Amino acid sequence: MVGRMEISVLIPTLVALPLIGFLVSGIFGKWLKGFTGIFSTATVFVSFALALLSFVDRFHPMRNGIPKIVTLFPWITTGGLNVSLAYQVDQLSLYMVLIITGIGSLIHLYSIGYMKGDPGFARYFAYLNLFIFSMLNLVLAENLILLFLGWEGVGLCSYLLIGFDYHKETAANAGMKAFIVNRIGDLGMLLGIAFVFWYTGSVSFTVIEEAILEIPSFRYILPLAAACFFIGAIGKSAQLPLHVWLPDAMAGPTPVSALIHAATMVTAGIFLIARLNPIFLSAPQVGHWIVVIGSITAFFAATVGLFQNDIKKVLAYSTVSQLGYMFVAMGAGAYVAGLFHLMTHAFFKALLFLGSGSVIHALHHEQDLRNMGGLKKQMKITWITFLIGSLAISGIPPFSGFFSKDLILEKAYTYGTLFYGLGIITALLTAFYMFRMTYLTFYGESRVSSEKASHLHESPLVMTIPLIILSIGATVTGFLEVPHLFYGGVRILTSYFGPVFIRGIEISERIVKQPLDAREVGTTTTVELSLIAVSIAVAISGIFIARMIFLNGKKVPDSEESHTGIKRILTKKYYVDEFYHNFIVEPILLLGKFLADHVERNFLDLMLRGTGRVAVAISLVLRRAQTGIVVDYAILIVLGTVVILSFFLLRGL
Repeated sequence: MVGRMEISVLIPTLVALPLIGFLVSGIFGKWLKGFTGIFSTATVFVSFALALLSFVDRFHPMRNGIPKIVTLFPWITTGGLNVSLAYQVDQLSLYMVLIITGIGSLIHLYSIGYMKGDPGFARYFAYLNLFIFSMLNLVLAENLILLFLGWEGVGLCSYLLIGFDYHKETAANAGMKAFIVNRIGDLGMLLGIAFVFWYTGSVSFTVIEEAILEIPSFRYILPLAAACFFIGAIGKSAQLPLHVWLPDAMAGPTPVSALIHAATMVTAGIFLIARLNPIFLSAPQVGHWIVVIGSITAFFAATVGLFQNDIKKVLAYSTVSQLGYMFVAMGAGAYVAGLFHLMTHAFFKALLFLGSGSVIHALHHEQDLRNMGGLKKQMKITWITFLIGSLAISGIPPFSGFFSKDLILEKAYTYGTLFYGLGIITALLTAFYMFRMTYLTFYGESRVSSEKASHLHESPLVMTIPLIILSIGATVTGFLEVPHLFYGGVRILTSYFGPVFIRGIEISERIVKQPLDAREVGTTTTVELSLIAVSIAVAISGIFIARMIFLNGKKVPDSEESHTGIKRILTKKYYVDEFYHNFIVEPILLLGKFLADHVERNFLDLMLRGTGRVAVAISLVLRRAQTGIVVDYAILIVLGTVVILSFFLLRGL
């Protein structure tokens, strides 16, 4: 068992290890070559082992619901702001650390095989380690400043990794797009931090919790602060209308997509809402808008995913959609359901992305579903594990997605039938497009070119082992939360997270003056059973429809150019990108060009050049006084003395 005092060593060490990996890979990677990947992967695996030690021990303060604060040193002391570099170790932070390091270590291992031979091998692993380091700081932060540092760190790493192949224009543009769109959300995040500090004088989470009750004026700006933090979460977790960066992020290497979508960046928004639960629970009107945005985003992204032919783009829109489910749960106050789905999604989405990477690797970077088919014969491990991932995300029991998604749908039903309806339709669409992709990739006749088919083979062990481990996780993790209808139910996560959210619930009930349970409609056993039956039925229906069209009907998607009507609208992603480009990006670029060509060139430059010319003209006049004759200098001295004396005499009068 780990001693209580040793947590203060374990936590900083598990955070520092990926940083060491980043420095070693970045500085010495040129000479270490292939060993870089092994060393970088080892640092994350050891971090995961240390996280397990901390988690298994469940040190005494955490058992009582008291977070353990690990303070390294005073960090910022200026004016009224006093910030320490400190980590808050509680159930929520350790839960996230296990997901980040666990999934992250498998993605690192997979990357050794996937990125083999790439000229940027060392640079890739340096960025990957920095990504893990930034995310660990984000989830372990004891205060908003350190959290924001990690928040910006993952934003920087996403830019570096999405644009990893910077010589490709699409990758460079996608990286820039992710960076700029996230800055919009980050502005909201900064405003939220500013509001909290202005009214509480602190950025520490524990102080902020108490300030909600102790400082009456702070209560009045809670909705505003919550709205600002919500904008930040929208940006990081790719919700409408700031979702456009995530599908384009597919320009990066496939393991990067897995890391961003499963274990790091997009989960940051969900974590932020969970960490600031006292603020969000005390501002139910903002919570309602979180549910609205989440449910609309889930449906929107699911419809767009229906006709995507790029295997990674299908998965990208499924991520946006699944994040919408999580937002519905978080907005409704069902934090356990949202975090449960975050974990199950991390397993099956990492599995699906790495599975697609295995296919892309085998087909020499082919990503078009129309050029695949029949791969299950040559890629049995990839096929079986990918199938498990598809069943999990579709919500088929007993796979993990069924339990977590059902919990969210039940919460949506009690919150409002409209949101439940959108959730159920989204579940149907999800099952359809996921199995459309599965059938087009692994079943039916092969559409692979003869040249690529001759070299087709299963991926190496270093890539398939992570797939097998993730498929096990996607199968069994759902049993952490089982409805009470099944053998009395299992509520492991509910009990585990209880101490984290109980204080926020108590605070919100005193502020809102209404119990949290009273803000929603209750359900009976019959209703719960009906909800589960409907959930399973729509998932099976979606799979059946996909099977009838793409397996039995042997239909191959036609070219996007031939699409018309609603199909074209969905193919074009509702023209959101075009709208942003024509009405936001282009006007800003035109304004910038106008300012550069006219204001800067004709006014600012002229003013600067004019200042220089005036100085030259004055100097030419003054030069005439420099005659070199002593008598002239004497006269000037006398005149100057007279002028100065006259000035003081007149001033004295």
